[in-house]
Amino acid sequence: MDAQRALLDELMGSARNLTEEERKGYKEVTWDDKEVCGFYMVRFCPHDLFVNTRSDLGPCPRIHDQKLKESFENSPRHDAYVPKFEAELAQFCEKLVMDLDRRVRRGRERLAQEVEPAPPPPLTVEKSEQLSVLEEKIKNLLEQVESLGEAGKVDEAGALMRKVETLNAEKTALTQQPQNDKVLMLTQEKKMALCEICGSFLVANDAAERTQSHVTGKQHVGYGMVRDFIDEYKAAKEKKEAEERRKQREKENDRRRRSDSSDRDRHRDKDRDRERDRYRDRDLDRDRSRERDGRVNRDGGRGMDSRLKNGRDGGRDRYRDRSRSRSPVRHSYRRSS
Repeated sequence: MDAQRALLDELMGSARNLTEEERKGYKEVTWDDKEVCGFYMVRFCPHDLFVNTRSDLGPCPRIHDQKLKESFENSPRHDAYVPKFEAELAQFCEKLVMDLDRRVRRGRERLAQEVEPAPPPPLTVEKSEQLSVLEEKIKNLLEQVESLGEAGKVDEAGALMRKVETLNAEKTALTQQPQNDKVLMLTQEKKMALCEICGSFLVANDAAERTQSHVTGKQHVGYGMVRDFIDEYKAAKEKKEAEERRKQREKENDRRRRSDSSDRDRHRDKDRDRERDRYRDRDLDRDRSRERDGRVNRDGGRGMDSRLKNGRDGGRDRYRDRSRSRSPVRHSYRRSS
């Protein structure tokens, strides 16, 4: 019937039997509704693991539906919701394990307790008198055994020693007190063992069938699934964080390399600009030097021409003056005839 109902739900929808009036307020449930169990969607629901055990969590308050789970697995948003559902499940499972580990610690402390037997109560007057009589008989028999041994009567000495042993047994029984029931119970608990997975008490060195029954039991298997999921989730989370740190380092290294390359390019451009300025300054200095040399050459030519001209004019003036000074008329005397 359930299979047929599920087939009809798949073909006609879960609201196939509702009236028109009921359909107005009806809302089709989808896998991403709050009423749907995300734990069941992504892995398992802890409420299903411990049914009818000492760790029974009761029924899950949210919806478990295989069709919704298949819809979730085929949804294009599946990969986006898996981390969210797994994180919520890991948080719930860690709380379960923390509570269980507290019980395990208490059980371990209980098994580790040393049972100190209470001191025996004092003997009654009647038992004290009986004990004195027994001790006196044992003392006398031991003296007789010693005498017979010295006389070489080994058989008689052995017979008396057997009597001494019987009296010692009576003495022990007389002084021994019956153990308390609580002491006996705690002594038996010292022979118990504790399962570190599910916190159950086991009988140490129990039969293999009983041990196997515990290992395959619902509580042991359930807590094993919970612990395995937590370990798997933490390992995946650490791996993801390590990968993100590696990518971050690579990104920083790449940014640093680009920055260094940009700095080198800027320095190279600055060096190129300085070299270009150096060449330009040198060309300007060379041009200025040429212009200066050209002016000097031009000025020097004109000065030489002036000096040459002045020299020629000065020579003529000096010749003219000498000629005047030698003239007789100019010096006011006549040459004699």
